[in-house]
Amino acid sequence: MASVILESIFLKRSQQKKKTSPLNFKKRLFLLTESKLSYYEYDFERGRRGSKKGSVDIEKITCVETVVPEHNPPPERQVPRKGEDCNNMEQIFIIERFPYPFQVVYDEGPLYVFSPTEELRRRWIHQLKSVIRYNSDLVQKYHPCFWIDGQYLCCSQTAKNAMGCQILESRNGSLKVGRSHRKTKKPLPPTPEEDQVGASSSIRCPPGPAPSTAGEMKKVVALYNYLPMNAQDLQLQKGEEYLILEESHLPWWKARDKNGREGYIPSNYVTETSNSLEIFEWYSKNITRSQAEQLLKQEGKDGGFIVRDSTSKTGKYTVSVYAKSSVDPQGMIRHYVVCCTPQNQYYLAEKHVFNTIPELITYHQHNSAGLISRLKYPVSQHQRSAPSTAGLGYGSWEIDPKDLTFLKELGTGQFGVVKYGKWRGQYNVAIKMIREGSMSEDEFIDEAKVMMNLSHEKLVQLYGVCTKQHPIFIITEYMANGCLLNFLKEPRRRFQPAELLEMCKDVCEAMEYLESKQFLHRDLAARNCLVNEQGIVKVSDFGLSRYVLDDEYTSSMGSKFPVRWSPPEVLLYSKFSSKSDVWAFGKSVMTWRWGAASATAASMP
Repeated sequence: MASVILESIFLKRSQQKKKTSPLNFKKRLFLLTESKLSYYEYDFERGRRGSKKGSVDIEKITCVETVVPEHNPPPERQVPRKGEDCNNMEQIFIIERFPYPFQVVYDEGPLYVFSPTEELRRRWIHQLKSVIRYNSDLVQKYHPCFWIDGQYLCCSQTAKNAMGCQILESRNGSLKVGRSHRKTKKPLPPTPEEDQVGASSSIRCPPGPAPSTAGEMKKVVALYNYLPMNAQDLQLQKGEEYLILEESHLPWWKARDKNGREGYIPSNYVTETSNSLEIFEWYSKNITRSQAEQLLKQEGKDGGFIVRDSTSKTGKYTVSVYAKSSVDPQGMIRHYVVCCTPQNQYYLAEKHVFNTIPELITYHQHNSAGLISRLKYPVSQHQRSAPSTAGLGYGSWEIDPKDLTFLKELGTGQFGVVKYGKWRGQYNVAIKMIREGSMSEDEFIDEAKVMMNLSHEKLVQLYGVCTKQHPIFIITEYMANGCLLNFLKEPRRRFQPAELLEMCKDVCEAMEYLESKQFLHRDLAARNCLVNEQGIVKVSDFGLSRYVLDDEYTSSMGSKFPVRWSPPEVLLYSKFSSKSDVWAFGKSVMTWRWGAASATAASMP
């Protein structure tokens, strides 16, 4: 099966009808691979793909562009007004509005697709242009308006495959300079009728992405060292700069190092050079004022400091400094906003200005210059250990069982036994050995390819699967402190409200990411949240509940869900959305708070 590049729920307009009506618009699951754009029916109750309804060969696509929105469209295709509730616009199960149209033009005419969000439309157009960039029949003109009632609204031509009436303002299918596999076509001269259309029409589409040149390529800096795991990977050296050649295979980017070597790198191991503060251990991006104060007090070192994003002034930075005090045994903390002059120079004290923030920090590491202390000890929010990669090397989702070493059993879950082990003798992994009959295996294997591309610092990373033997294995990131439910119940631990709040924040970040990727968890609970060595909580088993064959997860309508954590609409109608995940999160927080309180009470004499 070809690797899926993108997968989304869109509204599709029928291609067979001259007259359009509400019956001509259907919700379909669209899948993009290197060779085909396919669309399927989708079972919203069970959350699974239905029968295939059609496909377009990538090599037959001649143009991908936006379409001027309809005049006075029905509510389902209207852009929501300011203040209107649009929380469920990016969900994969319950999507009510599709206001952003685009067209995929091929030999049979235009395929009109409506996206729930502008960002999702932009991402699909960009990716489609990338996969068609070497097609031999790319056009230089297109129709910016819909074909309705037997004609194009922009030029009144009646043939569906008629030549476009407006010249593309950017190249159709973004090509890299010097990498073309064909000769670039010159645009055809306009006919007198087209000149007239162009003069009378005010329709102009925004310019598409321009071809990249070496000077325009994105430059990144490596935050961590990375050793290649397979032949396609490129080694990263912390602090070195790299040129990004291709970003279409998130979360892996194709890059080039200073010696001209090319290969794939994990995108979460680098940052753009324009935001290179992340390479410094004194910088903590996502941290609040109170969290900074707590970390500095825990460290308790005179001159301890953190540089963070200002929470009160967007776009600015704050330096938080701790100093010991004879008056207050807990010491004192001051927060200094990094100011900027009209000449874009930075300062904490007006007499000492610098071109960059690192230069400013270096100066104040040797001179207090008005601060309560010079900056002596950088304090980090977390240990600067390298994050997990999405898979064990680029494109490696099927793992050879011979590369796995089993070290000890961690426990037994709803899918089977979970063991701690090593991959190739050096990388810690958790290995879930799926009990036969506990999971719908064929469907899960297809879904695993999509789940592999989900990568976030607060998600337990899926590394790959072993499917060529039984039982099948699911290989994930290893979390040393086990599940959150047991972690909270340990008598020796006493959790402060701030620590519990931080756990909630970790889970919120993970769930926000899943929602942005149109992915539902469906089984969020403390047992499915794991804790790593640094005490960071990560969400695991996202989406797996769909494949459980246990009766506890099966409703009368056939869908699978955890009853005790499910909201009324799931129990009554088997309808899932991000709102049902929010309900489960609320129930989980109550469990965590009770579990922490119970553990504290049990430890008291």
